[in-house]
This record gives sequence, C-alpha cells and structure tokens, in this order.
Amino acid sequence: MKFTKMHGCGNDYVYIDCTENVIENEERAAIEVSDRHFGIGGDGMILIKKSDIADFEMVMYNADGSRGAMCGNGIRCVAKFVFDHKLTDKTTLAIESMGAIKYIDLKVENGKAVGAKVDMGKPILESGKIPVISDNEKAVNEPITVDGKEYKMTCVSMGNPHAVIFIEKSPKEIELEKIGPKFENNPVFPDRTNTEFVKVIDRKNLEMRVWERGSGETLACGTGACATAVAAIINGYCDNDVTVHLLGGDLQISWSGNEADSVIMTGPAVTVFEGEI
Repeated sequence: MKFTKMHGCGNDYVYIDCTENVIENEERAAIEVSDRHFGIGGDGMILIKKSDIADFEMVMYNADGSRGAMCGNGIRCVAKFVFDHKLTDKTTLAIESMGAIKYIDLKVENGKAVGAKVDMGKPILESGKIPVISDNEKAVNEPITVDGKEYKMTCVSMGNPHAVIFIEKSPKEIELEKIGPKFENNPVFPDRTNTEFVKVIDRKNLEMRVWERGSGETLACGTGACATAVAAIINGYCDNDVTVHLLGGDLQISWSGNEADSVIMTGPAVTVFEGEI
C-alpha cells in the first residue's frame, strides 16, 4: 500500500489515495499505520475517495480506529494531496466528510500547494446538538467538575464536539495526559469530546493545547482552533480575527460572531514523505 505522510501544524496523518484502490478493513488499518513504534506513525489515517456530491471525499480515522467527522488540518492536506498528485487542477475545491461539504481555497507556490483557507461552516452552539448534557440551551462559561476541580467550559461543535476551557496559566504547564482523558470520557459528553485548554494572550492571540478524543494530545487541531476562537469571541475575550498558537504552529481564524456565518480557517499543509507499507 502506498501512502503519504502529511501534517498541518504538526497534526500528522497517514494519507492514502483510495480513488482507485480499496482498503478492506479501514479501522484496523488506521490503528496499525498510526502506531508510532510499529507502524508509520500519526494522529490517524485519512483516506481520499471519489465523491458523488463534491470533488473528493475525506474519510478520517483517529489513531484508535474510531471515525472522525471533521479534521481542519486534515482537510487542508487532502486538498494539497489531490492538487500535488494531479488528481485535479482546481485550486478551489469542495471536499466531503461524513456528508458535510467544506470549501477550500488553495495557496499555490511553484506548482505546489503550500496552504489553504477553509470555510469550516457554521459553529453549533446548541447543547443538544454538540452534544453536551446541560440545563442550558447553550453551554457558555458553564461549570464542570473534573477530578475534584471546577473548570468553566464553553462547548462548540464544528462537526465534532469541543469543550473549551479558559485558564490563567500557560497550557504548557498543565498535566494534559492526566486531565485530558477525564474530560474526554466525562459523562456530560455522550459522544466523548475534544478538549482545548486556552490562555488569552490579548485580543488577537490565543495560546492553546488540545486533547483529541480517540487520539490523545496532538500538536494542533483545526476544528479545535475554530471552536476556541468561537468560544473566545462569544465570551468577549478577543476580536473577530485571531491567531491561535498551537504546539505545532499557528492558525488564523476569522468569525463574525454571528451564528449564521461560517468560521474561516487559514493554515499550512506540508508533505513529510511518501512510502510503501
């Protein structure tokens, strides 16, 4: 099986062209290729398939073999993959993931895609649709007790659930490997959750670390950066254009503050290497 290792801000996946090929057991393949010691290594596996409703379909798996609905860093790399491998000559693409279509504008230099701007769609703030169990229509700055400590969470779905936790100290100082799983599997999240720990630097800059459901800590999370920006804007912490600083790099996020408007994410897409397994 041929593969391409790619990353967006260090959020790395194993990409496989399935426009002509079929993988028999996708879940098991995702687990095996994601293993950083006995496989290729990555936060998961992304398959690129033909689509009846868009230019291409992205089928994304987490490192534990569970299916992911959306991956902001991954979808930029899918767009780069299909352009660089000449599966298309379009620089504006529609890519489907679990029935939802995102629109991507590629940035091209010297015949290769180097980054992309993605319309990530409208944020979902209604508790039942995220989903999060809450007495309120929206879980904004809502208390949650994890491991005996109370935190304030703002919950957002960007096609997948996020709990954004604003903290005073740098996220680099928290024991994420200890607290992350307890948020992910908290009973208030019926489908588990991604959790972002965020420090507001100023009106235009946020520092973030993320624990992704099914993958653990990753160096970046595109949907998480979008959810973080949305949560910061609705809490009044930052302006409508913000840079989210992640361990693997920076993502630029724009949102009007109006729930009817899409969140726009801009960031890099990088090919690391290609090979055969």
